[in-house]
Amino acid sequence: MNESHAVVVGAGIGGLSAALALHRRGWRVTVLERAPEPREIGAGLTLMANALRALDALGLGPAVRRGEHAEAPGGLRDRHGRWLSRMDAAEMVRQLGTSALGVHRTTLHRILREALPASSLRTSAEVEHVDSGRDRAEVHYRGPAGEQTVAADLVVAADGLRSRLRAQLWPQIPAPVYAGSTAWRAAIAFEHPVPAAVTWGPAAEFGMVPLGAGTLYWYAAITAPPGGHAPDELAAVRDRFGDWHAPIPELLAATPPGVVLRNDIHHLATPLPSYVRGRVALLGDAAHPMTPNLGQGAGQAIEDAVVLGAVCAAGAEGLPAALAAYDRQRRPRSQAVARASLRAGRYGQQLRNPLAVAMRNTALRLTPARATLRGMARYADWQPPAG
Repeated sequence: MNESHAVVVGAGIGGLSAALALHRRGWRVTVLERAPEPREIGAGLTLMANALRALDALGLGPAVRRGEHAEAPGGLRDRHGRWLSRMDAAEMVRQLGTSALGVHRTTLHRILREALPASSLRTSAEVEHVDSGRDRAEVHYRGPAGEQTVAADLVVAADGLRSRLRAQLWPQIPAPVYAGSTAWRAAIAFEHPVPAAVTWGPAAEFGMVPLGAGTLYWYAAITAPPGGHAPDELAAVRDRFGDWHAPIPELLAATPPGVVLRNDIHHLATPLPSYVRGRVALLGDAAHPMTPNLGQGAGQAIEDAVVLGAVCAAGAEGLPAALAAYDRQRRPRSQAVARASLRAGRYGQQLRNPLAVAMRNTALRLTPARATLRGMARYADWQPPAG
C-alpha cells in the first residue's frame, strides 16, 4: 500500500501539531509555510488542562512541563488590586487533574518543530489554491522555484485567521469580524514573583502570566475602534494602565521599548457549517478563530490536531468517513468554546457601565472559588481519543 501523504498549510502551533499527530500515525507529512523561516509571532500563552492532555497525546507533555511554567491562574482583581475571585491551584488539580502552565509561544513552537523530520517543512511556500478531487488533492503554491504543485491524500488548512483556503472553499462565509477590542502583548525579563492574574477595569483588562526562568508575559486590552495604532505602543499602555495596582506599573517600567505587539481581536461571527470539504480539513484559527478571553485558542487548535490524527490513523483508506468523524467531534465543541469566549469578553473586559461593573464585581466576590473553577472546567476538562 502506498504511504499516505498529508500536506499541512501553515506552520503555526496548530499546523505543526497536526503534522506531528499525522506523522505519529504513519503519514508522510509536508508542511508548507509562507514565511521564509519557521517562527511563531507572539509573546506567551496559558496551556489549560485540555491543551496539556493534547500535548501528552502528541508525546510532548514532558518536554513542555520541563520548560517555563506558571502553576495556575491566581484569579481576578479590580484595577485597585482587590481580589474578586481567587483560583486555588490544589483545587484546580483536584478538579482537572493538572494545573495550567504559562509557556512562551516560541518555546512551544520550537518543541513542536523539533519533533518533526526537518525535511517535512518547506518555507517561503505561498499556497494559492487547492483542487480537491475524489481520490486525491493538489496544492498549488508559489515557492523559491516558482509555481509548484504537490499531490496529497489529505490537505490540512491551518493557515490562520485570514485563511485563504477557508475563503476559497467557503466563499459564502464572511471573513472574521472585529470583536471590539485591541490588545497589547509582551514577554519580558522580570525576576520578582508575581501571581498569574487578570485585572478588570471599565472596558479594559490587564493580565500577567509568569513563564519561569525570570520571564513574564503580560497583555492589556481595551474596548476601542479598530485599526488604532500609536507612535509608541508602550507609552499608550502606560497612559492607560500606569495607575493600576502593583505590579502593573513595575511591569510596564521593566518592558523595553519596541517589544510590545499590538493586534485587534477578531472572531468568526458566522460559524462554518463544516470543517471539511472533500479532502481538505480546516483546523485552528482557519476553522474557528476566537477571542482570547478563555485562553483557549491554542488549546483548541492542538485538540483539533490530536483528533484529526486519531481519526486518520488508518491512513488514506476510508478518509471520507474519518474526516466526517473529525468534523462531528470537533465542530460542536470548538464553536461552543468560541461562543463562550466571546460572552466572557463582554462580561469581563468590555463591560463599561459603572453600575454593571459594580454588580459583576459583587457577584464574583460572593461566588465560591470552587464554583468559579467549575465554570472554567467546562472548557478545560477534555480527554483525547483513546488509542
